[in-house]
Formats: sequence, C-alpha cells, structure tokens
Amino acid sequence: MSIPKTRLRLLEVARELFAHKGLEQTTMNDIATASGKGRRTLYTYFRSKEEIYYAVIESELERLSVKLDEVAAMHVAPEQKIMMLIYTHLNMIKETVGRNGSLRAEFFRNIWMVERVRKAFDDEERALLKRVLDEGVARQDFRIENVELMVDIIHGTVRGLEVPYVYDRIGRGIAEEDTYPMVLGIIRRTLDMPGSREETRKTT
Repeated sequence: MSIPKTRLRLLEVARELFAHKGLEQTTMNDIATASGKGRRTLYTYFRSKEEIYYAVIESELERLSVKLDEVAAMHVAPEQKIMMLIYTHLNMIKETVGRNGSLRAEFFRNIWMVERVRKAFDDEERALLKRVLDEGVARQDFRIENVELMVDIIHGTVRGLEVPYVYDRIGRGIAEEDTYPMVLGIIRRTLDMPGSREETRKTT
C-alpha cells in the first residue's frame, strides 16, 4: 500500500524537528508550520505529537527492516547471512540514532515507548533469523538442537549490543573489519558448525 506524499512529508519534517529540538520541545504547531501544510492537514493524519513520534520510529525501523530483508534474500551461505544480519542490524541502528540528533535520547530515555513500536519489527527480524537458521540446519551447516531457542539467544544478544555499539564501547580501538573474524568464530562455535570444535581446541 502506497503512503500519501503528504503523510511522508509530515513525518520527515517531524523527524527533523525532533532531531533538532527534541520531542518535548517540538509542538504540533511547529510541525504544521515547518511542513507548510497547516494544522488542519496535520490533524487529518495524526491526532497528537505522540502519534507522530510513534510513526517516525516506525518509519525509521522500516528502513532497517528493508535492509535486513535484502540481506536475507541474498544467495550466500547461511553462515554469511547470519553475520551480515548482525552487522547490518547494528550499523543501521547506529546510523539511525546518529542521524537523529536530539531524538537519539528519546530512543533510550523513553525505552518503553520505543518498545511498543519495536514489537512488530522484532517479530519480523526473529522470523528472518529463524528462516536462515532453518536453512543452515537443512544444509547441515549448523547443528542446533532447538532453533527457536537459538533465535532468542542471537536476537537478544544483538539487541543487547545496540547501545554500546552506538556509543563505540565495543572493541575500542579495533577496526570493524578486524572484529569480523572474531565474531565469526563465536558464531561458528555457537551454531556448532562442522570444524568449529577443532578450531576451539587449536586456540585453547
């Protein structure tokens, strides 16, 4: 379903105002004036500032969802897909928070507000992870006793890394390309991939 251009315009203007002034300091009148659409048009699409805020977060998460869908559709080995899904998630969250200025504080201060909006996105991401893990098990690339549990573990871990990743508190002083083989080793051992046990014994 296509989204009306007017609604998209209102969302982008609201996002820019939230990013510059913050949620609390932005008013419905600010959004109406900056968009050039007027209060009547604004209230046709949104009943309150909070509703616009939720819609802005949803649109930002949709950008991430599209990127993850693109990764999941790639014709690469399941192992590579898992790695790409993890790094795409973290980098897109970092880019989203970084480009939203003052709004970044709302992502973490109003965590329960964000959680309400994130649920649908999280469910979609979990479904993508399950699809890739099922593919890996079918190809005998992964040895997983309970795929649903593994989805919980991977998804929960990646979400837990968001805040430290955004603020560059992970692997300080290490270039991202240098973290890749280390993370790959963790993933291989976690998914009990053939040869991973031998690799572990060599490094211990």
